[in-house]
Amino acid sequence: MDITQWIIFFLVIQVLHGLATWKLYKKADRQAWEAFIPVYNAVILMKIINRPWWWTILLFLPIVNLILLPVIWVEIARSYGKNSAIDTFLAIFTLGFYSFYLNYVATDINHIKERDLQPRTELGDWVSSILFAVVAATIVHTYFIQPFLIPTSSLEKTLLVGDFLLVSKVHYGARAPQTTVAIPMIHDALPGTTTPSYLKFPQLPKFRLPAFQSIKRNDIVVFNWPVDTLVVINNPYGEVRHKPIDKKTNYVKRCVGLPGDTLSIKDGYVYIDGVKNQLPDRAKLQFFYKVILKNTTPEALYQKYKITEKQERYVFKTSASNFNKAEFQNYLKVKKIDVSVTKQDSLEVNFLANLDQKSFDLLKLDMAETALYVNLTEDLASIMKSDPEVLSVTKDLSSSTTENIFPNAPGYTWNRDFFGPIYIPQAGKTIALNLETLPIYKRVLTAYEGNTLKVNGNQILINDKVVDSYTFKQDYYWMMGDNRHNSQDARMWGFVPFDHVVGKPVFVWMSWDANGKGINKIRWNRLFTTVGGDGKLTSYFIPFLVLLGLIFGYNKYRKRKNA
Repeated sequence: MDITQWIIFFLVIQVLHGLATWKLYKKADRQAWEAFIPVYNAVILMKIINRPWWWTILLFLPIVNLILLPVIWVEIARSYGKNSAIDTFLAIFTLGFYSFYLNYVATDINHIKERDLQPRTELGDWVSSILFAVVAATIVHTYFIQPFLIPTSSLEKTLLVGDFLLVSKVHYGARAPQTTVAIPMIHDALPGTTTPSYLKFPQLPKFRLPAFQSIKRNDIVVFNWPVDTLVVINNPYGEVRHKPIDKKTNYVKRCVGLPGDTLSIKDGYVYIDGVKNQLPDRAKLQFFYKVILKNTTPEALYQKYKITEKQERYVFKTSASNFNKAEFQNYLKVKKIDVSVTKQDSLEVNFLANLDQKSFDLLKLDMAETALYVNLTEDLASIMKSDPEVLSVTKDLSSSTTENIFPNAPGYTWNRDFFGPIYIPQAGKTIALNLETLPIYKRVLTAYEGNTLKVNGNQILINDKVVDSYTFKQDYYWMMGDNRHNSQDARMWGFVPFDHVVGKPVFVWMSWDANGKGINKIRWNRLFTTVGGDGKLTSYFIPFLVLLGLIFGYNKYRKRKNA
């Protein structure tokens, strides 16, 4: 729904409210016309039902209003003496239309000015407390702070799998929910199912509260994954569905490119406008390295350096004459065996491939070496190079021209380690648009900025008009993981629009190591640590416990003193 449709909808609701309650307003010694004035009628209604005026504000908060409206419908009935279970049932399950009955049919009702607001039963008290808690939690979750769990290793060594974050919504400006009908605090699907926890219609126009700061280069950012259409996020080939922006899966990455930047990647490092991006000292880049061993076993190496992300590949060798035979190449083609040559001269060819024993024998191969591919920080790779039990350590830089890399279009042979240059769109900036650059910005033009796009020969038509340039409507960002060879990030799916930005992680309040044992499953040194900042990671867990103890002790002392 656009703004005009929402205004019409809002006015219709106001008219319905007025028609359903104007006599009830009069019975409460108010004027009939007060029931029809938008917003003002809600303020007066709060007085009639003896509730605080600020409940009016809650009525205009999406999701929160879904909880509050049934409460108000019941409160209206009770303000006129309708306290039975059947009255409560009718007020809720007629979606408030029970007020029409009270307004026009019920003749034995009078407004109760000094109505007792305390629940009459223990169950009622519990329901009241739970509703208040849900409303408060929903407001905090939606507009201030949201908990978030790190599910993948894309920011490993900076943020770990199992870190529980608190994400600030206020830093970059909290978004008002676009999805108006949803179960509070349940993001995408009902727990344990693939059933959506929301209705796609109606959708509110985009709105964002003022920000306290803009996104800075190298900030870690939580955002909605722009290309998410997966019903089950871990099944990339499974069922898909359209999702509203605020119901797409939450991702967390580092923002290495800002609006207006020209970004490129060389040897796995990010360059901005030709200058190498300098990461904060807490950020630890990781790459896969090819490691050849001398006199130790792979398992011994893994334990020695505490390596968790690794794979073993066999390097085969054969004579150059055998490798170049038509029968040899045809066998590889028929069996669909991918080969990556690591060394080749006039006498011998070494290559990586996934072969079974039968193919090994038929092709008359020998073993050249076992190559370990392990994910290392640059510091750890340097240490490993000086290990006497290691023959060589080489960064596994890609030379592929066929990787599944943005923009996935003919003419673009970029890969994970060599990419760009690419201009990151900035709101209000205009670029030249032609058939060469169109694949980069096609999704921006259509999915993110709502234009129609057609190509007619050499002509580009946006909204049925021939164009050779385009002016962007919003800012975009380039998000990447520090774990450069094991991160699903912008290199695969492109730009992140600002309207997809959720917030800024500020605090790790809990960290759980699934591979730990007993009490060591908790990473104690990461409890109550900040996400950003320079210098050594510092835990504030002990100061927190001390502060908690002081508060508890003071409250106990005060109660004893007042007794």
